[in-house]
Amino acid sequence: MPLTIRPIAEGDRAAWDALYAGYATFYKVTQTPDMRDTVWSWLHSKAHETNGFVAEDETGKLIGLTHYRPFARPLSASTGGFLDDLFVTPEARGTEAAKALIDAVASEGKKRGWTVIRWITAEDNYRARGLYDKVAEKTKWATYDIKL
Repeated sequence: MPLTIRPIAEGDRAAWDALYAGYATFYKVTQTPDMRDTVWSWLHSKAHETNGFVAEDETGKLIGLTHYRPFARPLSASTGGFLDDLFVTPEARGTEAAKALIDAVASEGKKRGWTVIRWITAEDNYRARGLYDKVAEKTKWATYDIKL
């Protein structure tokens, strides 16, 4: 399937909204339209660090998205890129869309001089982890959260 990976554009709102809602549903996260409004505003604000790409199929339909941002790496005195969200519609899985979106973030990171692209996923996200194990190195680090 021919794919186009490109930055998220203003005209993508409705399709992006459906994709992002699908991502929240996949992870069983309650997400409101107001929450998506906030993220959408971040994606289009030069003052905010969050950016994104979308994957289009050959008909121009959006089938995937990813959001990413820089993060400081004080121990190495460098900047890395954090891939926050990655979602491909169920019917488009297996089309290389997820890999193409990851590759786009990695390419952007190289342009920006980042030293790493990092992301997290659920332990039981086996299908995605099958891809991640091919394109990246699983780290030894465990993730912790303090709810505020």
